[in-house]
Amino acid sequence: MSRIIEDDLKNIAESIKDIASRLNGKTFLITGGAGFLGNYFIGTIDYLNKHVLQKPCRVISIDNFVTGVRYRIPEGPNFKAIKHDIREQIKIDEPVHFILHAAGIASPKFYRDYKIQTIDVASLGTRNMLEIAKEKQAESFMFFSSSEIYGDPYPEFIPTPETYRGNVSSIGPRSNYDESKRLGETYCIAYFEAFNVPVKIVRPFNIYGPGMRLDDFRVMPNFATHYFSGKPLPVYGTGNQTRTFCYISDAITAFFKVLLSDHNGEVFNVGADKPEISIGGIAQIIAELYGCQIQNIPRETMGDAYDGKADPHRRCPDLTKTKTKVNYEPKVDLRTGIQRFMEWAKEVHAQKSLV
Repeated sequence: MSRIIEDDLKNIAESIKDIASRLNGKTFLITGGAGFLGNYFIGTIDYLNKHVLQKPCRVISIDNFVTGVRYRIPEGPNFKAIKHDIREQIKIDEPVHFILHAAGIASPKFYRDYKIQTIDVASLGTRNMLEIAKEKQAESFMFFSSSEIYGDPYPEFIPTPETYRGNVSSIGPRSNYDESKRLGETYCIAYFEAFNVPVKIVRPFNIYGPGMRLDDFRVMPNFATHYFSGKPLPVYGTGNQTRTFCYISDAITAFFKVLLSDHNGEVFNVGADKPEISIGGIAQIIAELYGCQIQNIPRETMGDAYDGKADPHRRCPDLTKTKTKVNYEPKVDLRTGIQRFMEWAKEVHAQKSLV
């Protein structure tokens, strides 16, 4: 395992050790466990089992590997991996105490290729997991929604609070992702109100870090791939669209704090609230740190999900609720996070070069 990732897991575990005891001797079911976020959850629980918990927490992961890559830890008494498509029902023949529905196709590059699958995972898949939560009388269920459900917020709603209803096209090039996440949220609240399933909904804002697929075309991986290939960093269009970027260890800490809270039936933004920086600005930081060039490229080369109308102009969360209710505060500044991500990407590139 990468030294950077090991350090991240240690930092996450340290940040949640005061609440981690709730996982003692419990079973944790996660969908999308072989993906970027899922592997961090599994890795964190593995670290907690070894260093913090008195009784190990058993993890069951479900993934069909459409976009998931691999698991970082082997199967054993405390980790079971199931290859399954959660659009289809599944029977779990043991107690389940915590459910984290993180499966999804988050990159526009992939959800434009898997249009129907993306809709079904966030809708049918969510309902299937909610049924398990209902059957097992789970202690907590968390659904990974997305900041994409806000669409392109009007300026007066930036930073964007959880109460904002969104400015989303139901037929646009991103709609199969956006609208299915909205429906997933609706399912969660319906199960909370009808069956008292203890749901929580999180809306991540541009989470990045080690373990991302370097071929998924999101900003950080795309820049890293071009840099290690000796190519200029591609900035599409003007590069003026702005985002805030949250390093993975901060995000996973927040997710655990929400999951292990008693704030059922509620929604939480998760991300960083500063700095709000342009895509061109991110390229400039990487260029300064690593001495590479920047190249402006027409948006048309990226496909319809990235055109000027579909790609939100600004995205920045209002974290007041998350900071207040679950005591979350981002710790990793942007420049440090970029350096950690690039150091990990360098390790991956070096390993591939040896093959």
